[in-house]
Amino acid sequence: QVQLVESGGELVQTGASLRLSCAASGLTNHDYHMAWFRQAPGKEREFIAGISWRVGTTSVADSVKGRFTISSDGAKNMVYLHMNILKREDTAVYYCAAKVAGLLSEMRNIHLYDSWGLGTQVTVSS
Repeated sequence: QVQLVESGGELVQTGASLRLSCAASGLTNHDYHMAWFRQAPGKEREFIAGISWRVGTTSVADSVKGRFTISSDGAKNMVYLHMNILKREDTAVYYCAAKVAGLLSEMRNIHLYDSWGLGTQVTVSS
């Protein structure tokens, strides 16, 4: 079972940058899809960005493309979400998730992820 722990969320002002971190443990020799999702109050949890653990292929949601990027450090078992030009609508709890890698088209499918962190709060204020 993969364990995930997020960190880095905080209160920032609009236009700021922030980096979220996800520490992963329990990984095996499988390839994994590692992803960030977020959930704002009253809204459904949504895919933000994902990365193929071994290959490094990334996918970013259109809603944040150009502002957010995802990266990983295999040596440290870390996944990062780099967020720039933050907006108030980026306010949410951000979750790290993992699943054994399948088709690239599956990376955005929330229902296929079976390992989740507890989340980290990002609040963007004006």
